[in-house]
Amino acid sequence: MSCIGFGCSGLFDNLPRIVRSADLAGRVIVSFRIQPGPSLLASGLEIAPGGLVRHSDPDDYHQTSSGRASFGAISLPVGDMVSAGAALAGLDLTPPKDLLILTPPPTEMAMLQLAATDLAEEAPEVIANPGAARGLEQTLIEAMVACLGHQEDRRNSAAQGQHAIIMRRFRQVVDENPEQPLYIPDICKAIRVPSRTLRMVFQEHLGMGPKRYLVLRRLHLARRALREAAPGATTVTEIATRFGFWQFGRFSVEYQALFGEPPSVTLRQQLH
Repeated sequence: MSCIGFGCSGLFDNLPRIVRSADLAGRVIVSFRIQPGPSLLASGLEIAPGGLVRHSDPDDYHQTSSGRASFGAISLPVGDMVSAGAALAGLDLTPPKDLLILTPPPTEMAMLQLAATDLAEEAPEVIANPGAARGLEQTLIEAMVACLGHQEDRRNSAAQGQHAIIMRRFRQVVDENPEQPLYIPDICKAIRVPSRTLRMVFQEHLGMGPKRYLVLRRLHLARRALREAAPGATTVTEIATRFGFWQFGRFSVEYQALFGEPPSVTLRQQLH
């Protein structure tokens, strides 16, 4: 049975998306743009409107956009794709070491997008009818085989592969310190790279510097603390200080710009 998901990504109203697929052993995983829009990048590589991302398994990559961008993701069983002709077409369905950006012919890509959109929109009705579900799924599999049969692709260079490793190490440090404010010296020491390299890699993958990313992260941590505060237990100043903000006027300005309300309002809402 196929798995399909659609979403809408935004950038500067929130932290860039960290996209992770589950360990889908025995499945082929792809994602693509649903419609034209602002630039959309996966690990520093741009996904064109007619492009297809082939993912590794399991996958962990950074997705950013210059605005709101719509995208979809599909996973299909390798066995079903082999039955649909992948083996005869000479396709290697082994998950790639790093994600690839494919550029299928427009007709094949349009067929895949149409089949995927139909499945997403008609899922309840289709699933209720085994015959219809089987027919649509076969159309989806055939479209995937046709798209992956096109060999023109863009792979990460050796340097980009090293940059992806740096980002994975960065993500590990963040995951290991989910409630703690982090700063550039802490990150550089933990992942063993100089600050100059870290700045270059961040710009490539996230379109912003690491300092800005870490400030945004600390603002999100402060917002969570404000929203979870017990009545009378703390103040905005105490929470701002806890997460490394010492210019309280600047903290309030940045907080309101990001979340649409002053930190005092967030805290007051939790106290009533």
